[in-house]
This record gives sequence, C-alpha cells and structure tokens, in this order.
Amino acid sequence: MPGSGTYLYAVSREEDRGSPVPPGGLAGVAGAPVRTVAHGGLVAYVSTVPLEEFGEEPLRRSLEDLEWVGETARAHHRVVEAVAAVATTAPVRLVTVYGGDDQVRDMLERRHDDFAAVLARVAGRREWGVKVYARPAAPAAEESVPAEAGGPGTAYLRRRKASLRGRDEAWRRAAERAEHIHETLTDIAAAGARHRPQDPHLSGRDDWMLLNGAYLVDDARREEFAAAVDGLREPDIEVELTGPWAPYSFTSLEFAGSEGRHAG
Repeated sequence: MPGSGTYLYAVSREEDRGSPVPPGGLAGVAGAPVRTVAHGGLVAYVSTVPLEEFGEEPLRRSLEDLEWVGETARAHHRVVEAVAAVATTAPVRLVTVYGGDDQVRDMLERRHDDFAAVLARVAGRREWGVKVYARPAAPAAEESVPAEAGGPGTAYLRRRKASLRGRDEAWRRAAERAEHIHETLTDIAAAGARHRPQDPHLSGRDDWMLLNGAYLVDDARREEFAAAVDGLREPDIEVELTGPWAPYSFTSLEFAGSEGRHAG
C-alpha cells in the first residue's frame, strides 16, 4: 500500500509550546521523528508513518505479532512520557493513524471541547499507580481437621472443605484491606480508578493481586500521597507505588472509525 499516514501519540495545549516539546531528536514508532500539528489552541504530537506498515490491512497482520506490538507500544509510550514531562498531556490510544495532517487538524477542530475539558482536568496533576499483593493462604494442615466417622474418603472431603473455607476467608479479609487502601488513596487524589488485576503470566507473580489502582494526584500533594502509601503497608501486604506517569487512566476519549484507525 503506497503513501504515508500520520500517527498520533498525544494532544496538549498550545500554551505549553514554550517548553522544548518534543525534545530534539525524539523518535517515535518505526523510528520516525516526532513533530507537531497545531490547531485551535491544541497541539497534536505525531509522526509520519508508511501505510505499507500502518495501513488498515497491514495493521491487522502486525497486531498478531506480539514482538511488533511490544516494540510499537514502547515507542508510543516513550513519546507520551516525554511530552507529559513538560506539558499537560492527553495520551491517545495505541496505533491511532490518520490519512494525513489535515485529518488530524479536522479531528482537533471537532473534538476541541472534549480535549480542552480533559486537559483542564489533568493540568498540574500526574498519574500514580498502586498495586497491592498478598500471598495466597496456605492450605489447612491435614491434622487440623480431625477424621470423623465415614472412612478416609469422608475425612478427606472434610479437610478439603475446611481448607477452601480458610482460603476464602483469607481472600475476603485481604480484599477488604485492599478496598480500604483504595478508598484512603482516592480521598487524597483528585480521582481514582481500579483496573483489572494483571494476569499472573504477565506480572510474573503467583501471589494475589488485590488492587491494581491508578490515581490522579495534584503535583502539590505527591509527597502526601507517597507518605499515605507508606503508611498503608503491612507485614503480609505488599504495596507497590509506581509513577509519576502521563494520565492514561483519566484522559480516555472514544474515537469513531472515521477518526483514525486504531488498536487496543
């Protein structure tokens, strides 16, 4: 497929253009240099990409290649984080591709109020991630449940039921503690969101992920937020703090199919 398209990473406010955005030499997906398209007080951060790789049909094939997806995601997020470090930023979904710069300007025109509202919401704030883990409850020891009449099979079933009850109770208590952590941090943050727990195959951990939270925190309260996280740690509960990040969890805008091909 001949020709080129315009890959969109993020949108910020034109008033932030006094900052060195994008940093000199910043490369995006496929090694393409990052540049800007401005319209109506908004600035889009984009790269020119070949449609032979980023056109609709090639993308369908590429998105089945996990190595390609991973490399593209890393490049995309690298650009977003570089922009967010110096400007109020609304990240755009991975692999959003337009037919050209004019289509990007048209999108900025039509979605101006949406982007303005999102950018006003996240100005002076960054996203912080908090993950909470606990070790799964150990199974009840066999001798803790005495064998009763009915033979060894019945005794085994009783022990098994007791073990499951103990595990369920441990999960319930741990989940309540995670809920307390989330509520405490949300009270400090401007906004909080709970994401689905990560698949153990992706996290590389076999313990329970009780919370996968994201919090939009005022820059002026970041130390207070970090101190609150420290205060919520317990001997058998691991609390992991990450960030600051671009506000991915709090800038979601839906794009119609005519507003660019996208994935994920």
